[in-house]
Amino acid sequence: MIRDIAKEVELTHGRINVSEFARRTGYDRKTVLKYITTSTPPKPCRRKKTASILDQYKEYIRQRIEEYPQISAQRVPREVRNQGYSGSYSSVKQYVRSIRPEVPKPAVYRFETKPGKQAQVDWGLCGNVEIDGKTRKLYCFGMVLGYSRMRYVEFTLRVDVPTFIQCHINAFQYFGGATESVLYDNMKQVVIKRAFKGPESEWHRQFDDFASVYGFKHYLCRIRRPQTKGKIENSIKYVKRDFFMGSRFNSFQDLNRQAYQWMERVNHSVHGTTNEIPYERLPKENLKPISTIPEYHIIRKETRKISRDCNISYLGNRYSVPYIHAGRTAKLRIDDHSFGVYVQGKLICEHEIQSGSHRTIRVKEHFSGLLAKVRSEPTPAPANVVSVLRFSGPEVEQRNLSSYEVESNE
Repeated sequence: MIRDIAKEVELTHGRINVSEFARRTGYDRKTVLKYITTSTPPKPCRRKKTASILDQYKEYIRQRIEEYPQISAQRVPREVRNQGYSGSYSSVKQYVRSIRPEVPKPAVYRFETKPGKQAQVDWGLCGNVEIDGKTRKLYCFGMVLGYSRMRYVEFTLRVDVPTFIQCHINAFQYFGGATESVLYDNMKQVVIKRAFKGPESEWHRQFDDFASVYGFKHYLCRIRRPQTKGKIENSIKYVKRDFFMGSRFNSFQDLNRQAYQWMERVNHSVHGTTNEIPYERLPKENLKPISTIPEYHIIRKETRKISRDCNISYLGNRYSVPYIHAGRTAKLRIDDHSFGVYVQGKLICEHEIQSGSHRTIRVKEHFSGLLAKVRSEPTPAPANVVSVLRFSGPEVEQRNLSSYEVESNE
């Protein structure tokens, strides 16, 4: 193009003014001269590939993607930054996108809710965990507010109704209030028997009572249509990919402590759909204030065997009980912060739930008098074992009787 224009200018004016030509075309004078004076267009020069500061972290990123293909692209930059990476977030995200296997996703229709109208709740199974010497399933409870996208997550070892209700209470306290309604799938903690018309369904009595106290209506999503509550479905997946996968925890309490820190971080970050920070949208939810809701006490019950050293185990820690109950079976009545120990319906002691694991919480009074009792007991006499001494006399030759007959005949 430059050479064609140059010929037109030369035919019209008899010469080429390089400066005027550069002003008209917007190109630098050196660029204009280069293309005018050469007979063939110059070949583009390939730039030398320079080393990237991301190169030394690519092997780690590849291993993470191979081990956890669905891990979030937001989490990988955090991990490499902790290892010393000082580059941009976009560079890591582009590299993750280039090596992550693509999974086709079906189209869905997005439903948006008005402030304070709806929250969505669901469980997520997160594999198994070993606690108190037993392998137990680990679950993740999740609640998300439909308008602000505020998230609440909590890991549990049970999915029974008392645990389900307690998680609701914890979530509403975290948000500062309750929504007008909550959407669920067909979980047994909410509905026992679903009818064609929602109001005619048989609801779980204890949960229905809780919902009436907190003043929210419970609705069920369409059968086999998890997209109806897509906000919480995506939230549970995000918890697994961005927090749980590949993380390490010292105890069950440490797991929930780290989950709370993660929850605070994401609720103070820009949400990918609303492009706003959930905490900044929360005041617009106009939730029913938690201070206006009556307290709802929920008690869970578990059974434990009291060991011979007068301890019971709960969530990885050992708690002492009065020594006179050693070896017996006890019932635990557990609330949010403490539990009582009952033997044959009688309360024998109470404990505050402690954090951490492999700890022994010992109450001195539980062992008062045990040492004196042990000392006063008579020492059991050793068992009378009569040992039989067997003598061994001189060896006598054993001969067959037929040999005597032979000798007599001789």
